[in-house]
Amino acid sequence: MTILLSGATGFLGSYLLKRFMQEGFDVIALTRSTSDTYRIKELLSTITYYDVDTTEIKEIFKKHNIDIVVNTVTDYGRSNSRISSILETNLMFSVRLLENAVENNVKTFINTDTLLEKEINAYALSKNQLVQWMQFLSDKINMINIKIEHMYGPLDDDNKFIYWVINQLQQNVEKIDLTNGVQKRDFIYIDDVVEAYMTIIINIEKFSSYEEFELGSGDAIEVKEFLNLVYNEISQKQVLTTKLNFGAVEYRPKENMCMEADISKLLSLGWEPSVKLEEGIKKILNGELSD
Repeated sequence: MTILLSGATGFLGSYLLKRFMQEGFDVIALTRSTSDTYRIKELLSTITYYDVDTTEIKEIFKKHNIDIVVNTVTDYGRSNSRISSILETNLMFSVRLLENAVENNVKTFINTDTLLEKEINAYALSKNQLVQWMQFLSDKINMINIKIEHMYGPLDDDNKFIYWVINQLQQNVEKIDLTNGVQKRDFIYIDDVVEAYMTIIINIEKFSSYEEFELGSGDAIEVKEFLNLVYNEISQKQVLTTKLNFGAVEYRPKENMCMEADISKLLSLGWEPSVKLEEGIKKILNGELSD
């Protein structure tokens, strides 16, 4: 089986790349000239990859007989990204992938989506717009959309919330200004996310033209509880006097106060999350990577 993987240098993409190679799949990885390849540098000499800034996507599809496209490219809109930049990554680039997949008779297009409501920010809106195109084209190619809740694990981006908080705590800063923290989120460890993708691929012949999966632990907890777990774990390793200043920051407009994935479809396929929250936090702090 040949899989074309976009976003291969990203957090999720790099884990999927390693897992697909372990499974013996032929993987065509897509990168950008601006990509930091540190997560997959040990694999670069053993894989086929293309810089999409210098190689036309249609040429990649011409060269390879691709069975599945797994799309993980994401611009979260952090660092004051312009809306046009977010759209280019999350929508236009992904539509070009989708268009070429249809034209080259790819069997299935698997997309990485979010559980966030489309109204909350440009990132969520752009993701939702791509899903509309997937549904529109689902009579031409099988589509699978995976809506992931709050994934976490070693090698995530430093500017994402969990890593940012951990870095602040490890520096023992005076205080961290936070919201009230009673909003609930469904935290899912990266290894469980990867195994969910594998479960879907193994069962891919069972699905209809458009399938959607929600992916999380299925058990949301308050952000405050999660942060207190992180705090307690770090405090066992170092002196920690940082004040978690809950209530100092307003919630963002249209904040969803409870996000919990409905994982019943994945459970019916035999997948289930295996990494408990406390274990996952320890893995991050210890920098443990999966084999």
